[in-house]
Amino acid sequence: MKSFALFALACITLALPAPPLFSQADSIPSAAPVQPAGQTAEQRGRELIGEMVTALGGQAWLDRQNVQEQGRFATFFQGQPNGIITEFKLTRQFAGPSRPAAMRVGFLTERGMILPGKKIDVVQIWTNGTGSEVTYKGKTTLPNDQVEDFYRSRAHSIEAVVRDWINAPGVMIMDDGTSMVGRRMADKISILTADNDAVTLELDTNTHLPLRRTFQWRNTTYKDYDTDAEEYEDYHTIQGLPTAFTTTRYHNGEMASQTFLVDVKYNVDLPPDTFNIQVLLKKK
Repeated sequence: MKSFALFALACITLALPAPPLFSQADSIPSAAPVQPAGQTAEQRGRELIGEMVTALGGQAWLDRQNVQEQGRFATFFQGQPNGIITEFKLTRQFAGPSRPAAMRVGFLTERGMILPGKKIDVVQIWTNGTGSEVTYKGKTTLPNDQVEDFYRSRAHSIEAVVRDWINAPGVMIMDDGTSMVGRRMADKISILTADNDAVTLELDTNTHLPLRRTFQWRNTTYKDYDTDAEEYEDYHTIQGLPTAFTTTRYHNGEMASQTFLVDVKYNVDLPPDTFNIQVLLKKK
C-alpha cells in the first residue's frame, strides 16, 4: 500500500536549484548569461518563458481542460531501484473558470488465474487540498506529509509557474545563462516571487521544451533545505501538444522515481462524477 501512496509524489504534474545537479553546468564557460544588446536579464527571461509556452503548444496548451495518461512508474531508494513497478491510469483536470484542479489515479493489479487480465482495485483522489485512497475496505485519508508533498509539487509545477507565478506582483524572471541537462544544452531561467519562493526551469536551447524543473523548500524537521527536481525526456506530439513520455524525479540529487507513459489523451469528455469520492465508494 505504501507504494501506491508514493505514486502521487512521482506523478505530479504537477512542481523544481540544487548544487549537485548543476555543478557541471556552472563549471563551463558558457554558463554565464550573455544578454543580447539592449535586452535585460529579466526581459530575456520572460522571452524564454514565452518561447517555452509556444513550444508546448501555445494557446492550445494553455486551454487544456484535462489529460488522461496510462503507463508505469518505478520507485527508488537512495538512488537505487527497489524493484517496485506499478501500472496506473490517471485522469488530471486542469483548473479553469468553472472547474477546480483535480486528479484521479487508479492502480492496476492482476485479476488472478481464473479471470486473466488486470483490474483497478486501488484509487486515489486528489482535490480541494486533500488526498484520499479508496480500496475494497473503504476510504482512507492519506498521511499529511504525502498530501503536503503532492500539493507543494503542484504549486511549483510548470503549469503553476505559467498560470500563476509570472504575472504575480513583484515576481522576478531572470535569464541565468546556459546549463547542461544530461547531454543537452539548456537555457536556464529563475523565477522568484515577492515572498522569496523560487523555481528554476531549464529549456532545450533548440526546441525550447522543458528539460528540467527545480525548486527548494524548507524541511521543518531538520531545519535545512530540500531540493526537488524533475527531468523530462522522450517528447511525443499528442493532439498537437509535445508531451514528455518519461519523467524522472530527484530528491536532494538522488533519483526517487521514474514515470513512463504509453498512452496520453487530452480534453476527454469526463463523467461529472469522475472526482466524486462518494460515488466511487458506492461502486466499491
